Amino acid sequence: MSAPAASPLADRWYAYFLPRPLHPGAWWVWALGLAVAASRTTNPLILGLILAVACIVVVARRGDAPWAMAFRLYVYVGIFIVVMRVAFRIVFGGGAVGHVLFTLPEVPLPDFVTGIRLFGPVSAESLLIGFYDGLRLATMIICIGAANALANPKRLLKSVPSALYDVGSAIVVALSVFPQLAESVLRVRRARRLRGGTGKGLRALHGIAVPVLEDALDRSLLLASAMDSRGYGRAAQVTRGARLFAGACTLLGLVGVCVGVYGMLDATTPPYLGLPLLLVGLLAAIGGFVLTGRQVRRTRYRPDPWLLAETVVACSGLLVGALMYLAATVEPALLTPSLSPLQWPQISLPLVVTVLIGALPAVLAPPTPLTVEEIRSAGSRHTPAVVEVAR
Repeated sequence: MSAPAASPLADRWYAYFLPRPLHPGAWWVWALGLAVAASRTTNPLILGLILAVACIVVVARRGDAPWAMAFRLYVYVGIFIVVMRVAFRIVFGGGAVGHVLFTLPEVPLPDFVTGIRLFGPVSAESLLIGFYDGLRLATMIICIGAANALANPKRLLKSVPSALYDVGSAIVVALSVFPQLAESVLRVRRARRLRGGTGKGLRALHGIAVPVLEDALDRSLLLASAMDSRGYGRAAQVTRGARLFAGACTLLGLVGVCVGVYGMLDATTPPYLGLPLLLVGLLAAIGGFVLTGRQVRRTRYRPDPWLLAETVVACSGLLVGALMYLAATVEPALLTPSLSPLQWPQISLPLVVTVLIGALPAVLAPPTPLTVEEIRSAGSRHTPAVVEVAR
């Protein structure tokens, strides 16, 4: 007796969760949504929840590629920013206004240096201002680091529109610096241990820094050769007038978009500087992109598809940013804790649910494909049948 055939819905659901790399644009839209949400608040409880969501998604869906290993560097940068903001408040922002925690010896400055003081009394309000601002900036940077850890920068370059191909190449190369440095440091440290190197701390800096710099130069030369062999920078035969017109449309459109966004955010500006100018700028920018894209001739091998999983991931981040933007008008007191009088930060259940929407990719995004090392390690822990399925 033959087994019943699977339903089309079951087949689609099974195919949805098959391991595959997600479109890099989806991860960037998700991360930018979280970053926008972080920019709307200074509440450390909400910012800590956004950090937890970003870390959970990265741990659940990142692979073992070099750019995925650089996430901890962004976390270290975020910690450094918070510490420096608090230290800046202690050194330059000390004041006797509020609850004074301690007093440092004040350094006298010349009379022409007005408005600046070194050390002196340090209040709790001053330290909290530095901590809140630093934590907000650190959260935004870590969200961008999460996108850099989850999205393949090389595949991201394929998805850039033709009009932004040159700019996109520069951005992708810049975003690849941290992951490549992290990979180089790991390989150099592993090689030192194999050769019996026992130096640690500053003593090992010379033995690590020089090989890392040499490896970075080698990678730069290989990248330049690869870009030159693939015709990077070549343009189609377009008249000078067409190039100038396309560039002017793009530049004026982007300026119109910036002014329109500012007009929508600032209620004191005239109405015509808001949505109307934003729409005109978008139309001009799109027209400039279309005209500029005709000057670039390129082909794509296996373009990355945008399927249901990409839409779910992108919408989860956009929804968090949009709801947090609306919460700024509904519950502004929860997003900006009061420092005068000094109050403990609070958070409501709707805000918690709003931020937790950003954690949906940890469950709803397709798993990361297994690498050769993971398949080999699975073979030593499971039966041969499991290894055969993984292959």
